[in-house]
Amino acid sequence: MTRTIMLQGTGSDVGKTVLVAGLCRLARLKGLTVRPFKPQNMSNNAAVTEDGGEIGRAQWLQALASGIAPSVHMNPVLLKPQSETGSQVVVQGKVVGQAAGRDYQRLKPRLMASVLESFEAVRAGADLVIVEGAGSAAEINLRAGDIANMGFATRADVPVVLVGDIDRGGVIASLVGTHAILPPEDRAMVRGYLINKFRGDQTLFADGLSAIEHHTGWPCFGIVPWLKAAGRLPAEDSVALERLTRQGRGALKIAVPVLSRIANFDDLDPLSAEPQVELCYIPAGERLPADAALVILPGSKSTIADLEDLRAQGWDRDLALHVRRGGRIIGICGGYQMLGRTIADPLGLEGAPREVNGLSLLDVHTEMAPEKTLRNSRAYSPHYHTALEGYEIHLGRTEGPDCSRPALTIEGRADGACSADGRVIGTYLHGLFANDGYRAALLASFGVAVSSQSYRTQVEQALDEVARELEAKLDPRWLEDLFG
Repeated sequence: MTRTIMLQGTGSDVGKTVLVAGLCRLARLKGLTVRPFKPQNMSNNAAVTEDGGEIGRAQWLQALASGIAPSVHMNPVLLKPQSETGSQVVVQGKVVGQAAGRDYQRLKPRLMASVLESFEAVRAGADLVIVEGAGSAAEINLRAGDIANMGFATRADVPVVLVGDIDRGGVIASLVGTHAILPPEDRAMVRGYLINKFRGDQTLFADGLSAIEHHTGWPCFGIVPWLKAAGRLPAEDSVALERLTRQGRGALKIAVPVLSRIANFDDLDPLSAEPQVELCYIPAGERLPADAALVILPGSKSTIADLEDLRAQGWDRDLALHVRRGGRIIGICGGYQMLGRTIADPLGLEGAPREVNGLSLLDVHTEMAPEKTLRNSRAYSPHYHTALEGYEIHLGRTEGPDCSRPALTIEGRADGACSADGRVIGTYLHGLFANDGYRAALLASFGVAVSSQSYRTQVEQALDEVARELEAKLDPRWLEDLFG
């Protein structure tokens, strides 16, 4: 019989994704067939699966940790926020529509069937399935029709381990409060808890453990320290962006403006891992640094809205000045669309039908179209004479004179555009910089050498380190019971 466990948080961003990835890797190292599962994810960081759909990048990472190909069933419901109140709804890899928050609450009960169907598909043939919850286990205001946390756990009969983040403070109150507020049938699903992101002397928290046990009766399955290796893994949530800027100075400064609907920003992780690169995520209210040699406009879930946001920050003027100074720009997906002369949305796919002026840094025009391009792709860079792999996930067609100088050829067809002077480049291909050859050639054009180790190897080693740390810090009896 397949063993299952579900990690639920006392709040968002408590580290569930990394813990699930680490446990998946540890189970794999123990020789088990392990698979990740997340019933519902909310993220604009999406991955393309081999079965032709899209899932959250976190489940892609967890599948990598498990040593298996990612599947749409590992994340059957993906919400991709498009505005403050609404999201695109993806079910089993395919877009089924859009829903505002209140409308989605009414839709959730109908999605449970797809969630349970996918869970059975993931569980088939596995020794162990490790499930990740979403947000907080104690969101009792959303409990009716819940598919992400206790609603799923009770329906699928999956035992729960709570995760509390001690680094943010209030972890005792978070765990005790969760116990107090959960209804009895939900509380009965909880087997124990983990303390995550601990810094310092763990013996100083002994009284805290006693207090939690006194108020809840739940055992502690381990205190996980601040995992340094986790910093070398892709971050899923944009709430973490403010922590991602490299400290210190590198030989090459790269600036990335953080737009409100930034998507697939893990495209930049391989650059952040380079010792000679200073990657700066620029938040709203700050100017783009004048000493940045390269600016990267990443993907966006709402290109026109983010273009308006970019102008509101004054970054359009910063970009124009950057180019006049001789700086370079790379736009990826939505960022590529923004670089053109116009963006037309005649069908209102991103809101009201309209056409807006772009940044006019590339002589191209984009028209949004309902057909979504979604595929893993092999490509070639004619500029750097190197092969590479990546994925496409976008709406819209882009054409214009600068497309006669394509940034890439993707399986024989031209993709993207370059300005006449070669300083502004746009492409629809995600994953550019994870290709060691492309990244090396790009950095060499700035006079910067790359590290000797491939980026994929660094990620694999980081997963191994996280797994070993969890094995050392978690209760061995609980691990033995989990792994059988």
